[in-house]
Amino acid sequence: MYTEINGSLQGAGRRFALVVSRFNDFITSRLLSGAVDCFVRHGGDTDNLTVVRVPGAFEIPLTASKLAKSLKYDGVICLGAIIRGSTPHFDYIAAEAAKGVAQAGLTSLVPVIFGILTTDSIEQAVERAGAKSGNKGWDAMMSAMEMADLFDQLA
Repeated sequence: MYTEINGSLQGAGRRFALVVSRFNDFITSRLLSGAVDCFVRHGGDTDNLTVVRVPGAFEIPLTASKLAKSLKYDGVICLGAIIRGSTPHFDYIAAEAAKGVAQAGLTSLVPVIFGILTTDSIEQAVERAGAKSGNKGWDAMMSAMEMADLFDQLA
């Protein structure tokens, strides 16, 4: 017989940092609201949240890494919105943000959650920030709470 370990969705007693891009703030502010709402609805106290604003998605990974390595937080949630334009800029920023967020988690051994939207249009971003497709900020916080609990169990 095998042992199965699952994380629970509890915010009580947890501390999280949220790194939020100011670029496309009309989207990222909605992602942040969704993440905070999720945390509170799962027993979390907003006094245990730290929000760090950065200029854009490219600056998210370095900031997330610094926060994770501080060991002050049970997890770091990265929120941003990269919307495709008419140049290859989207591809470079999206790829580096994804690699950087993954690297921040791997080097710190703290859950670092990728909540950066990468969409082809503003409409798609709006849908994922609280319209038709739910709120990906909420989803990122859910992942952070689950992973924090899971890491506690694995310690």
